[in-house]
Amino acid sequence: MMTGDHPVTARAIARQVGLSDRPAVITGAEVDALDDMALRARLLAVDLCARMQPAHKLRLVQALRAAGHVVAMTGDGVNDAPALKAADVGIAMGQRGSDVAREAAALVLLDDSFAPIVAAIGQGRRIFDNIGKASCFVFAVHVPIVALALVPALLDWPVLLLPVHIVLLEFLIDPACSVVFEAEPAAPDVLSRPPRPREASPFSNANLFRGTLQGLGVATILLSGYGALTAYGSGVAQARTATFIALLVDVLLLTLANRGRPRWTEAIMEPANPWLRPMAGLVAAMLASVIAIPALRRIMQLALPDTASLIAAATMLTLSVAWILVLELLPGTRSKDTGAAGSSR
Repeated sequence: MMTGDHPVTARAIARQVGLSDRPAVITGAEVDALDDMALRARLLAVDLCARMQPAHKLRLVQALRAAGHVVAMTGDGVNDAPALKAADVGIAMGQRGSDVAREAAALVLLDDSFAPIVAAIGQGRRIFDNIGKASCFVFAVHVPIVALALVPALLDWPVLLLPVHIVLLEFLIDPACSVVFEAEPAAPDVLSRPPRPREASPFSNANLFRGTLQGLGVATILLSGYGALTAYGSGVAQARTATFIALLVDVLLLTLANRGRPRWTEAIMEPANPWLRPMAGLVAAMLASVIAIPALRRIMQLALPDTASLIAAATMLTLSVAWILVLELLPGTRSKDTGAAGSSR
């Protein structure tokens, strides 16, 4: 807390609102007497700053930023404007705030309540988490599509994925990214995590590596299944049908796996995300349509699956689930419900 009031007043207010029980207070005169390194060290031991002038507030914000903190500054007066401008996030009061403070700030609280600040931090962390989950899913789901379209051509196998198949798959992938992951609720610990580093990104190498590893495993399973079916006498249409069924359901499995919640195989029964069941229904409707409707089946160059094709599809799906579960046990590849969190000070 930075205030122009007397230290005794600042200490009483801080205790009353539950801000700090530490009795130490630093004053503007002490700030003037300290160099930058000594000031940073001093700030580790105090929560209250009294008798602050505008230049003192500005210097404190700059000192905290220089120490690597992400700084959010709230204020309502003209004397707060320099610090509001210098902070990573300046937050001005919309009702009591001066015009200068509102112009200098990045955010304005319309009702002058601090509660929306907490809500905004939680919302920002939720969005950060969900972008990370969606980016991992995008890599995980596109690796099999690329592999199933490219590898058969390189190995001189019968064509597996046609353009129409890829278009149909994108009808599932795009809603999963833009609707399902966007609607994913915040993790229970979203406001109790330690701060994330400034350089943290939802597109981190570790996150994309995990998605790529998921996709490579699924791609290997599906390609092996398709190769075995074509090699042991199944028609191309039957082999393509079994592999496409497995791939379509794998899109749903990867969506569930990258939500990052415990027991992800049961996640479809959770009501927390209202779009999971429609997503599962869309997968079922697509499968039923392309298999049961003769005209669509001809366009997709599929066949009514026989017993061998259904067993092959079920085997590929079982192995895909097993692969994703194995990744959950390996360090560095486990999906987390708690992504890197944001911070303010």
